[in-house]
Amino acid sequence: MKRLLKVVIIGFPNVGKSTLFNRLLKEKKSLVHSLPGMTRDQVSAICDLKGKKFVLVDTGGFFDSQEDPLSSKIRDKAKEAAEKADILLFVLDGRRDFLPSEEELYFSLKKLNKLIFVIVNKIDSPSDEANLGDFYRLGEENILAISAEHKKNLDFLESSLLKALPSSVQGEKAVEPLKIAIVGRINVGKSSIVNRLCGEEKLIVSEIPGTTRDSTDTVINRNKKAFCLVDTAGIRKLSRTRDKREKASIIKAKKDIVQADVISLIMDAQEFPTRQDSGIAHLSHESGKPLLIALNKWDLVQKDTGTSEDFKEKVYTRLDFVNYAPILFISALTGKRVVKILDFAEQVYKNGFKKVGTSRLNNFLSWINENHPPLSKKKRRMKIKYMTQISVLPPTFVLFTHSRVSLAPSYEKFFIHLLRKEFNFWGTPIQLFLRKN
Repeated sequence: MKRLLKVVIIGFPNVGKSTLFNRLLKEKKSLVHSLPGMTRDQVSAICDLKGKKFVLVDTGGFFDSQEDPLSSKIRDKAKEAAEKADILLFVLDGRRDFLPSEEELYFSLKKLNKLIFVIVNKIDSPSDEANLGDFYRLGEENILAISAEHKKNLDFLESSLLKALPSSVQGEKAVEPLKIAIVGRINVGKSSIVNRLCGEEKLIVSEIPGTTRDSTDTVINRNKKAFCLVDTAGIRKLSRTRDKREKASIIKAKKDIVQADVISLIMDAQEFPTRQDSGIAHLSHESGKPLLIALNKWDLVQKDTGTSEDFKEKVYTRLDFVNYAPILFISALTGKRVVKILDFAEQVYKNGFKKVGTSRLNNFLSWINENHPPLSKKKRRMKIKYMTQISVLPPTFVLFTHSRVSLAPSYEKFFIHLLRKEFNFWGTPIQLFLRKN
């Protein structure tokens, strides 16, 4: 696949960049909020306009704020995105005056020699159009008045973009990368891990808890394989935060878990699994997606012989419901074993897609019935007549019995353990259903 062109949305806070991003993408990918500074990191996705594909990037707003110590980093990241863009969408708020600082930003963008569309947003009514004269003094040929919220003139913007995109990208097949959700509680190093995997500081990293608000998608290539890394906001109980923007971020992070192909749960190796870690692991397990666990900051742990095995035992004891997830010991600071996340993610995804033939399953079942007879909830022996696999992601099996009785919970766990071990379903949850024959 040829390199897709990059279209970058840029502008000051609260001018409607994220709303425009979502409209062009035809889905709610970027968080939108009335409070300024919602978007911090870049949010990118492959956009398809009538067969023409390009990478669409939403950036954080240009601003200086003593209230937000990350404002300078956000601005620098937006500048970097502009420098790497092929086309710039410079968004302005048409309901207020054109700010001198915005004019300064516009002329700095012109120096980059990129194709620029000046998007005057929030032109919701005829009365708003009276303000357009102030923007035309820029002398820019490509000035478009739109309302992203109400979809006004979006078709005109899309047709203008289609004309600007070369026909050589038309009909190209977009790569469908393996989507890995990087999840965990606040400040365990999720963004640092993504930056390590990217080989650059793509995401904003800070000691300030909750730096990442929006989930950010980053596509990377390794060994001719594509991976989409979804850096999610740190998850904690919604009741513990009063910040509306953080609440929106947490809700979005939970959705990202459901939409991912693989989940990489990041934990702090200096702290044994906390209640928050357990809650996030439970969300991951309930999603039915393949899972791996990465203990970050391993470089800060004092070690001796057997340390890693001791840690594994403690993690699996506390999080026994995800004892199928492989555990990695990594350091985002030094980069040690971070790339293994991609290798493990690829493997557990393959395991989640695995389909076992019915004859092999029933040979396994015969051995089970003979050597480890099934027990019902009433602790009575029961016989499973046969079994079959009905789906993947997660691997799902139906066990046929003589009567409508359920397996004892402890035996069901034991059965799943043997099934996983026999057919190498490591890294993926397994579902069992019983039916009366």
